[in-house]
Amino acid sequence: MASNDVPMSTEPNVTPEIMLAFYSRLYPFKSIFTWLSHSHVPSTAKDAPATRIGPSWTNREFAFTLKGDVYIRYNSFQDVEEFKKQVIKLNPERFEVGAIYNAKPRDKKTLPASALQPVRRELVFDIDMTDYDEIRTCCKSKSICKRCWGFIAAAVTVLDQSLRQDFGFRLLLWVYSGRRGIHCWVSDHSAMMLTDDQRKAIMGWLEVIKGGKEMTKKVNIRFGTNSLPPSIEASLNTLSEQYFIPVILQDQDCFGSKVGWKTLLELIPDRDVVNNLREKWENEEEPRRSKNYQSQSEMRWSDLKKEVKGYEKGTLKRNILTGAMEDIILQYTYPRLDAEVSKRRNHLLKAPFCIHPGTGRVCVPVDPAKVDEFEPEKVPSVEQLLNELDAAGSKAEDTNILGWESTSLSAYVGMLDEHNRRILQAERERKQAEGRKDLSW
Repeated sequence: MASNDVPMSTEPNVTPEIMLAFYSRLYPFKSIFTWLSHSHVPSTAKDAPATRIGPSWTNREFAFTLKGDVYIRYNSFQDVEEFKKQVIKLNPERFEVGAIYNAKPRDKKTLPASALQPVRRELVFDIDMTDYDEIRTCCKSKSICKRCWGFIAAAVTVLDQSLRQDFGFRLLLWVYSGRRGIHCWVSDHSAMMLTDDQRKAIMGWLEVIKGGKEMTKKVNIRFGTNSLPPSIEASLNTLSEQYFIPVILQDQDCFGSKVGWKTLLELIPDRDVVNNLREKWENEEEPRRSKNYQSQSEMRWSDLKKEVKGYEKGTLKRNILTGAMEDIILQYTYPRLDAEVSKRRNHLLKAPFCIHPGTGRVCVPVDPAKVDEFEPEKVPSVEQLLNELDAAGSKAEDTNILGWESTSLSAYVGMLDEHNRRILQAERERKQAEGRKDLSW
């Protein structure tokens, strides 16, 4: 077994004492404050009145998961120091971030029924490797390895491309979930202001893979022989050129097994082609050998292409089969989104830099431009970070240096801080534009 085939360890030693040390010494509270409030942290208590902390922070919901599956919702905080003190006091296994409400969530019990309503929230997306279990061949269930990550990399690449090009969003933060998935937080003002109906409409545009395990064909987005929508066509081109061959045909070899190629045949809408390929593949007594070291899936995909090319170009059958091949590429590589996470503003999502209790690894930001290079098993664990902090000695005790700055967490916090810089710049530009509009009368 190659080193990148080894599933990531899922038996961490994450004790309450370790978690308390992490929150006390390493968690980047100030960076999280800036990210969620779209404003700088007041440098001193005296600055707080002048630098008014607005509802983007004070009306933001946080939910804590405590030991024993105790779940506490509708927490909110006046400032970052109160937030930090409460996290250290509760010492949660993890915490989640929710919407900005029309009042402080912690006052919910004193408000009239249904008075507390979400008004703003990042547009969020959740991609989980479990949704790829039916097609990945290297791991199953909770396990993940470098080879699995190819599916996530493909999803991130085309979703990031679509959100930027089709919707004009710029402020995207991608965060590894700590085990087998990735989250995307879109912080553009236009994204924050989306209603639930508008979020559902965006999901309707982006969602391509639909249907449970009982449904073989999960891509049904074209009508008859019509071409794909332009945005999906762009995603198809990216997936065809960058991911389908290396991930699906070569690395995962998805059509190499009998189960795999039988599923492929079920996705082909031509009885003659299916019968020809079934007869050919069933009569193979042993795996074919290719002179240029092609995988079994590559050779079977070539067999399918030859069958399709047997029909004259421009004919109805050729067009239908070409469309079917495009749909197959999408089915195996297009993002498998958890639609419910994205549709409603009151949905909560795990905060960046939390520790995943199942792996002990930190939920760190991921650069979408380098997502192919990301290796989940190399993400620092909480134990590793605390050991690094102890090894730093007197440097870590310097009050002018934040704890995480002395560890390998520093590069990841730097990514969030750079994202925050872009958020603050966009906020300044937005307010300047509003000011010019007010003066235009």
